[in-house]
Amino acid sequence: MIKRLMNFLDASPVNFLAVRNIADELEKAGFRRVNPKEPLETVKGGDRLYVTKNDSSIYAFHIGAKPLADAGFHMICAHCDSPTFRIKPNAEMTCEGGIVKLNTEVYGGPIMSTWFDRPLTIAGRVIVRGEDAMSPKTLLLHVKRPLLQISNLAIHFNRQVNDGVKLSKQKDMLPILGMVTDEMERGNMLMNVICSELNISQADILDFDLYLADTAPACTFGVHNEFVSSGRLDDLSMCYAGLEALLASRESDTTKVLAIFDNEETGSQTKQGAGSPFLASMLQRICMAQGGNAESFYQAIERAFMVSADNAHAWHPNYGEKYDPTNHPMLGGGPVIKFNASQKYASDAVSAAVFAEICREAGVPCQRFVNHSDVAGGSTLGNILASSIPLRGVDMGNAILAMHSCRETGSVADHEYCVKAFTRFLEE
Repeated sequence: MIKRLMNFLDASPVNFLAVRNIADELEKAGFRRVNPKEPLETVKGGDRLYVTKNDSSIYAFHIGAKPLADAGFHMICAHCDSPTFRIKPNAEMTCEGGIVKLNTEVYGGPIMSTWFDRPLTIAGRVIVRGEDAMSPKTLLLHVKRPLLQISNLAIHFNRQVNDGVKLSKQKDMLPILGMVTDEMERGNMLMNVICSELNISQADILDFDLYLADTAPACTFGVHNEFVSSGRLDDLSMCYAGLEALLASRESDTTKVLAIFDNEETGSQTKQGAGSPFLASMLQRICMAQGGNAESFYQAIERAFMVSADNAHAWHPNYGEKYDPTNHPMLGGGPVIKFNASQKYASDAVSAAVFAEICREAGVPCQRFVNHSDVAGGSTLGNILASSIPLRGVDMGNAILAMHSCRETGSVADHEYCVKAFTRFLEE
């Protein structure tokens, strides 16, 4: 199971590739892609459907034996984006000696220092000409070799580096791409790479969404190989746990939904984010395709339950003072229910009790997380989604270290626990 997770992480350096890989697994399992531009055909129990938005979010539906109005739906939601650096338009900057660096901007909230001195690559999507101006084509790109590096300044020029240094997003975080060896390369180095990888002409390229990604593969470590180390555990590990549970769960009366959103790291307020009405419209269309009406949709919402799956903070042995004294989850301790008095999480006593009982039934340990009262925490998908679809639900996730680092650390046991708990939830 952990090997499958690591393969998925390695093959999914950005949101677009994660969605494609999830779609491929759904197709193999008999899920049928639907086009939201077309009318939704009659839906019956046992049908398996999925739909994408913007190539960067994906929603899968395994229709239950009973209509949504009668049995509701059980939903696992997660997000497929992670903090990184986006390549700006007109990105090449040729410096003295012919060294070319790329102009980038920060996406989300990365720990920027962790990106230094690592072999990096680029991944994302390239938009090329289609049949007409309104119908461009999308090509996915993943350069599978070290291509760039953001190099540190030597300590001899920065004696205070180990005392903490403020980093400039515009100056310090620009990666080196290469050196100009032919004048024909000047200003075209990045485009040459793109054209070579995709076997296309530069004249056909209209635009791109390209990001930096670490090239080091995911791995396990520890005396007993009990830990997993990878970029993008937050939140691809939850995406993949939800996918494995959806594919492993047996048929039931209740419709199962896997919703993988984009742009959580930047606030979710996009057409493919949790703040979009897209998922609600799809659920409403499914109700209608079952012979129901608007009232059926509202009944389904009241009978539904959402698990908002986004990683939690594991207790760090070097920084124990940063954690709540009685609610600090441990690596290997099982899924973590997250609470916040300011309602940054969807969990309340009722929804937490439901999920804790599901874990018990699955034979899985369960933990609680609350922020240290003097340390502000982040937000996640649950409440954002619930603001457009008033779902009963819980915010949870597996505990990890170094959240938003270029390389995060989780627990092998926790991933296995989470898949068991998710499978049990979807079969309820």
